[in-house]
Amino acid sequence: MGSLQIPNKSAASGTRTRTGSDVLPQSGMCVVCLDGCPGYCEIGMSAMRGPETIYPQPFGKSTASGTKDYPVDYSHFNISGTVASHHQKEYEVFTNVNLVTRLGRDKGLKLRLPLICTGLGSTQVAQNHFADLGTGAAICGTGIVIGENVVGMDETSKFDKNNKVTECKELERRFKSFKDHQRDGYGFIAIQANPEDWRLGVLEYSMNTLGSDAVELKWGQGAKNIGGEVKIYNIDKAKLLKKRGYIVIPDPDDKVVQEAFKTGAIEGFERHTRIGAISDFLPKAMDTFCQSVEHLRGAGAKYIFLKTGAYRPSDLARALKFCSIANVDVLTIDGAGGGTGMSPFRMMNEWGVPTVYISAMAHQYCKRLAGKGKYVPDIILAGGLTTEDHIYKSFALASPYVKAVGMSRSTICAVMVGNNNGKWIKEGNIPKPASEHGDTLDKIFYYSTKVKNEFGNVTPGVLGMYSYYQKMAMGLRQLMAGSRRFELGSIKRDDIFALTREASDVTGINYIMDWETEESAAILDA
Repeated sequence: MGSLQIPNKSAASGTRTRTGSDVLPQSGMCVVCLDGCPGYCEIGMSAMRGPETIYPQPFGKSTASGTKDYPVDYSHFNISGTVASHHQKEYEVFTNVNLVTRLGRDKGLKLRLPLICTGLGSTQVAQNHFADLGTGAAICGTGIVIGENVVGMDETSKFDKNNKVTECKELERRFKSFKDHQRDGYGFIAIQANPEDWRLGVLEYSMNTLGSDAVELKWGQGAKNIGGEVKIYNIDKAKLLKKRGYIVIPDPDDKVVQEAFKTGAIEGFERHTRIGAISDFLPKAMDTFCQSVEHLRGAGAKYIFLKTGAYRPSDLARALKFCSIANVDVLTIDGAGGGTGMSPFRMMNEWGVPTVYISAMAHQYCKRLAGKGKYVPDIILAGGLTTEDHIYKSFALASPYVKAVGMSRSTICAVMVGNNNGKWIKEGNIPKPASEHGDTLDKIFYYSTKVKNEFGNVTPGVLGMYSYYQKMAMGLRQLMAGSRRFELGSIKRDDIFALTREASDVTGINYIMDWETEESAAILDA
C-alpha cells in the first residue's frame, strides 16, 4: 500500500509546504511553522481566501480528483490468462471480440462500447466541451448524460406561469450535438435531475420536446450528496439565480457583499442546490420513489435510471431495492475519489466508499436480490476509471450485473487535449508530444482520416475522444482474448484474482495462492 494523502498541500488547491516533505503526516503542517512565511500552505491560503480554498483551482477551467491511496484499489487485482478456450471456435483473433452491450429492461439501449460519459452539468468545463463530447459519444456509439442545473443556469431559459421550462437553448444545443451524429441507433443521450430540475420541469421538457432517450434520477451530487456548486463571476447572474430559487453564497443582494464585490475582495459567488434527501422510514421513501418513477413513465420516459454515490452501505441497498421494486432500468453507482470540478477537494479524499469497495458491495447486494428471484437493474460502475483494464475488472468484480462503466473526467481530458492541439496546429506552435508526429491534423491524430471518411469533418476535440475510446476498445479486446472471453457477458468473477489477502477479503475475489488449487491438483494427479 502506498502513502495516504497528506493534508494541507495539493496541486488541486495550488498550495504547498515551506519545508517540503518534512511535515507531520497527520496535520500536514511544516515541522517548523515560521512567523514570516507568506502562507504557501492550505492554512495560509485559507487565511487569505477563506472558503474559496475548499474547491480545486482554477475553478471552471479544470477537473479534479482526490489523491488518497486507498488500501485496496484496482491495481490489487490482475486479469487471468489462459490457453484453454472457453469459446466454441478452436482458433480466434482478438479483433473478433464483441464489445457491444445493451442496457434497460428490454435491452433496447445498445452501445458499441461499454462506456458512458456520466453527469456533465452546468460547470464551465462541461459547457465549453459538451458539443464535442456529445458528437464524440454519438460517433463512438456510447452513452452520454447531461448533468444537473443546465436549465437553471442558462440566462436565456424561458418559463411558463407555473415556472416550468418551455425553452432552453443550452439544453437544445447539447441534445443536438448527439442526435445529429448518432448512427444506426447505437448510443444514447440521457439527462439527470436534481431537486431544482424537478421543480423547473426539466425532465418533461427534455423527454417531450428534445427527445431524451433516458432520464436519470439523482441521489446527491455525483459521488457526493451535498448538491452541486459552480462559481459565478457576474453579480447580475448571481442575483438571477437567487431569484430562480438557488442558494447563492455570499448573498448578492446584501449591500456589504455588493461593496466587497466592487472592491475585488469577493471575486465571485457560489451557486448551490438544495440538498435532496429521502425519508429514513423505508415504506414512505419507497412509496415516494415509486410515485416519481410512475410519474416519469406517464410523462413519456422510455428508460429510467437512478444515480447513487459513495454513501453508506444501507444507501446502496436502498438504491438497489427501490430500483428492483420500481423496475428502474439502470442504476449508476459512483465510487469516491474523483469529480468533474464541483466537489470540495477534502471531500474527494476523505469522504465516501471507494470504487472497489462499493463494487464488491454491489455484487453482494445484487446477488442477494437475484437469489430471492427479484428483478435486478443493469449496473453502471463509475469512480476514477480511466483504462481498458478498469473496464474489464469492473465487469468481473460485479459480474454478471455490470453492463457498462462511467468515465467522465478522462473523457473530458481527451477532448481538451484534442482541442488544444487543434488550436496549436492553427497557430503553427505545436508543443511536444504532438509535434513529434507532425504538423497537421491528419499526421498528429491517428484516426483523422478514418473519422473524416466515415463521419465527415469533426473538431479536434471529437478526434481526441474517438481516439481515446478506440484505444480502450482495442486494449479491452486484447485483454478479453487473453482470457478467451469473446463477449462482455462472458466475463466472470474468477477471470480476475487478488494479489493481496486484504483485496480478497474485501471483494471475495480469489487470492492468487489459493486460486484453482483443486483444479491444479486434479490435473497433476490425473
